[in-house]
Amino acid sequence: MRKHWLLFTQTVTVALAILFVIHTLKPELLPNFARTGVVTLYESAMQPDGSSSAPTSGLSRAANKAMPAVVNVFTSTVVKTPANPFMDDPRFRFFFGDLGETEPQSNSSLGSGVIVSPDGFILTNHHVVEAADQIEVALADGRKARAHVIGSDPETDLAVIKIDLAGNLPAITFGHPELSHVGDMVLAIGNPFGVGQTVTMGIISALKRDHLGLNTFESFIQTDAAINPGNSGGALVDVNGNLIGINSAIYSPNGGSLGIGFAIPATTAKKTMEQIIKKGSVTRGWLGAGVQELTPELRESFKLNDTQGVLITEVIRNSPAELAGVQPGDILLTIDGQPINDWNAMLNTVTNLPPGKVATLKLMRNGSEQLFQAKIGTRPKPKEQ
Repeated sequence: MRKHWLLFTQTVTVALAILFVIHTLKPELLPNFARTGVVTLYESAMQPDGSSSAPTSGLSRAANKAMPAVVNVFTSTVVKTPANPFMDDPRFRFFFGDLGETEPQSNSSLGSGVIVSPDGFILTNHHVVEAADQIEVALADGRKARAHVIGSDPETDLAVIKIDLAGNLPAITFGHPELSHVGDMVLAIGNPFGVGQTVTMGIISALKRDHLGLNTFESFIQTDAAINPGNSGGALVDVNGNLIGINSAIYSPNGGSLGIGFAIPATTAKKTMEQIIKKGSVTRGWLGAGVQELTPELRESFKLNDTQGVLITEVIRNSPAELAGVQPGDILLTIDGQPINDWNAMLNTVTNLPPGKVATLKLMRNGSEQLFQAKIGTRPKPKEQ
């Protein structure tokens, strides 16, 4: 019995020694070895309806709130072939037909838009629809409809179009861009490169960007959220899904996003939109004077010290400014008590005054302050280029 027990213990000892050697030198020979590249994964539990048990987080709520109100805008133009000099010859027409017929070019350009009311008014960019003969709008739910232009304003690059579809359409909620700050997180929603509705995320990089040479009236929200061709007219929304801007332009030498995009503030868009819907166009005040901002050299030349204002450089003949007695060389200090410190301040102050209103201008002439009364005129329409 003792001999059998000794043999058993020796066998077990040898087997354990062999197992130890294999585990140390050749572990892949063992059946339960966890091979390299195999990892344990954890997945969230699924609810009975198939949804995840994880709570909604991030910016998905903001995106889901705003996305239904953002549409894709497809435009087409009609191009006329050059007239043939032989078209007046009946025999030529008999053999070759009418070579002067127009040929439609479908989907020649694309952009985006934002539904602003349940009855089908859509806000977009002027440059998206300015040359369009036909406009088609595709909603986020897949429905499509023809649209017509209610009116546009090239000086802010905004336009209002309308579609007629049954039922209440999903309309965007306007936010308050004047309460926004640099660093706030935003979403840009649109149709970049025609791939379909897309959401990108970024922050507000700067506020009140002007002197860019894009529009007459500039006070852009700058963002690094990716904006590409096709995003024009789309929505820039805050973390609550509220509209704070209409995507309008990008800085890019090659047409792609470089993280510098510009959006028209929703306050400007709303004011312009309301006038277009009510009147079909935008009416602005006009003074008829050209100005230049005061440089240190000009201040020294005019001996202005710390005086704030703008230099009147031009007065248009028969304009409200000339009729009020304004002259080149005057320093414009205030309009109806509003300080005028730069060209943009003057432009915005005057254009916000209703035509026909008598405004009080405070000017400095020959070192003394004087008051003038100017009857505000109607700003002329910009010339088509």
